[in-house]
Amino acid sequence: MRKQAVPREMSLRARIFLTNAVVTVVAAVVLLFTPATVSATAHVREVAVVVGGLSAILILNLVLLRRAFGPLERITSLMRSVELVKPGRRVPVYGQEPEIVDLTHAFNEMLDRLESERQDSVRRSLEAQESERQRIARELHDEVGQSLTAVLLQLDRVARMAPDPLRDEMVEAREVTRSSLEDVRAIAQRLRPEALDDLGLPSALAALTERVAEQTGARIENRVARPLPATAPESELVCYRIAQEAVTNALRHADASLITLVLAGHGAGLTLTVTDDGTGLNGSQPGAGIQGMKERALMIGAELDMETGERGTRVTLRVPAPTTAP
Repeated sequence: MRKQAVPREMSLRARIFLTNAVVTVVAAVVLLFTPATVSATAHVREVAVVVGGLSAILILNLVLLRRAFGPLERITSLMRSVELVKPGRRVPVYGQEPEIVDLTHAFNEMLDRLESERQDSVRRSLEAQESERQRIARELHDEVGQSLTAVLLQLDRVARMAPDPLRDEMVEAREVTRSSLEDVRAIAQRLRPEALDDLGLPSALAALTERVAEQTGARIENRVARPLPATAPESELVCYRIAQEAVTNALRHADASLITLVLAGHGAGLTLTVTDDGTGLNGSQPGAGIQGMKERALMIGAELDMETGERGTRVTLRVPAPTTAP
């Protein structure tokens, strides 16, 4: 972040010194040019004059110091409100004191470094996670799936040849194996959706909603406003994972019966909205799933908002336009 040229004003230390010097000079002038005196044995009137003068000096000093430290207090308040999961917010420069200007620029530069490092760290972590998901999905499909398919075919052949007393048991074993094969395929599909790689984000979301609705019996509406702008593969993957997590949370934790998923373009970017009629957070703290969604949005520089109350939750993901290499 480039520093703006700011005129060099009086330093904060000099301002404080000048403030106290002015107060001291004013007190000295009052003592020199007023008839105020203090006897060897102070009278009540003299004590009142001294206490009043001292109070006025302290109040004047307090007012002048508050004006001097005002910009620093505003900067401190803004520093406490900055969140790394909502990048881009910077502290504006208050005043022209060199120390405050330097502190503001140093804090904003620190935010630049932290956001960049966190974004890189989240990207590496999620890329490793997706790579591991893809590897496990491939092994489940190629190894476990093929082995179960071979067992299924063998059980089917043996069941046809088995005598009547054993045929029912063989048929039951065959159906259990078939069910296990379907479960393995479903797990592999959840780990790495083939439709996302082959057909794109709208088809992957349609497959997701159809599968979840079939498994849970919930009503899930999927709406895609076409045409959609071109989107980077990593942004499509983030959209899919956030939609998957939002739908899962609505069914598992909010007991939702209706979920609406809307995918639309805004300019050259995308907007994904997942709305449910569940119970909402009801004041409870967000869990690891919501934190994971925020980190995924951070990875691609997207903005994630969540509105929740006693009834219903809305998750909105705004994906910016893809950047082009210079």
